Amino acid sequence: MSDVIDIHNAGPADLERAAAAAARDFDAYRSTTPAQRAAFLHRIASEIDALGDALVQQVTAETGIPVARATGELARTTGQLRLFASVVRAGEWTQARLDTPDPQRTPLPKPDLRQRSVPLGPVAVFAASNFPLAFSVAGGDTASALAAGAPVIVKAHPAHPRTSRLVGDAVRRAVAAENLPEGTFSVLLSSGPEIGVSLVQDPRIGAVGFTGSRRAGLALVATAAARPVPIPVFAEMSSVNPVFVLPGALAERAALIGRDLVASMLTGVGQLCTSPGLVFVADTADADTFLAAAADAVSTGPTGPMLTTGIAQAFGEHSARAAAVDGVQILAHGESSTQPCGGRPQLLMTTADRFLAEPVLAEEVFGPSSLIVRTPVDRFADVVAGLEGQLTATVHAAADDHPQARELVRRLELVAGRLVFNGWPTGVEVGHATVHGGPHPATSAASTTSVGSRAIERFLRPVAYQNLPEELFPEEIQKANVWSVPQRVDGKLLT
Repeated sequence: MSDVIDIHNAGPADLERAAAAAARDFDAYRSTTPAQRAAFLHRIASEIDALGDALVQQVTAETGIPVARATGELARTTGQLRLFASVVRAGEWTQARLDTPDPQRTPLPKPDLRQRSVPLGPVAVFAASNFPLAFSVAGGDTASALAAGAPVIVKAHPAHPRTSRLVGDAVRRAVAAENLPEGTFSVLLSSGPEIGVSLVQDPRIGAVGFTGSRRAGLALVATAAARPVPIPVFAEMSSVNPVFVLPGALAERAALIGRDLVASMLTGVGQLCTSPGLVFVADTADADTFLAAAADAVSTGPTGPMLTTGIAQAFGEHSARAAAVDGVQILAHGESSTQPCGGRPQLLMTTADRFLAEPVLAEEVFGPSSLIVRTPVDRFADVVAGLEGQLTATVHAAADDHPQARELVRRLELVAGRLVFNGWPTGVEVGHATVHGGPHPATSAASTTSVGSRAIERFLRPVAYQNLPEELFPEEIQKANVWSVPQRVDGKLLT
């Protein structure tokens, strides 16, 4: 078993070796049974769990992420792998459908038509900077692609190379332990963009999973579209996760909402894709209480290092640009940080008219910053209409607000992938009903999710089989159903 390639040394020869192995072993891996694939995913989780404190310590050393969060992210990572093991065993992902033939039907006989899902091909996964485990080498994209029967080549993120090495080695140990072909999984560690671009261009790659910036994500989408045979890129990119605070909620708990907003904003030093970066607050007298509580929470709140010097520098530039827009007021600053990767929290405020007139105010500022927009109650529909696609949208409402909240939810469901009521968007539950996606530019594929059991669907496509002899139909759509997957027969689901 070869070692994971060093961070500075991955080059064209390494990519060629990984792509050739993935293409060579694609058919063998996709032919594994659900039981085999589920056992593999469980084995990966166990190998990562066995790293324990050593892995957590490496995460904190490379990223500055606190031990508690790194420990939680480790549990989320292995939990995702086990979730997809259960998904594979349950078999709904096969989308097995059987239409009973009727050779006597007139004017034309009805054929024996059956359908199942097959993997798109080897998948290139781009690891994220802000989640060194859960959205990285063995994160959700990798877990869901492997569950779909697709070999994976991971482009690891240079922000945490040693963490990537540890996890990559764990996955490769699982490959060997389960007697799977070597091309099932590979990691490419490289500090430049060239390997990533070449990976997307490689004709042996069938799909791409990406979590990162809008600029990088759109570049990969363009690269994939320009191939002789274009492939889908499932990119999670940019979101300001708007929050709407209605009058009744302000009257009931303005100070609490203000404090909780800042707690959510400062989670992960604001470097979460679900961080609340835009808050529309009903312009009532109670808004003053909300603003005072939020400002106090920012000025006295904790600060911490950002993930990289590059991210910290970009945050400084983008937050200063937002604060410099005419009509924007700096409501509060957090403490200045002396750390090389420090990011100073800030809370900005403006009016609905200024927000609608200045498109730059709707752009993501990746870091501990939020813009509060004092919004007349009759202008909420206008500001929703001015929003781009989002991962999340949040509504705070009291019982008296429900008529307005109902209309707001109807509008927001066309804008965001997940709607949160009287809560906060940070923290993504990994489960069967989860959606972590949304319209462009939140993602490049609005009909998909990158978290939760439906994430497997991204890497599958339907195939229909007509009038094959029974023994030639794939196992999941044979009448014997030896894999015991759910089958929809003549439109009726049988389990």
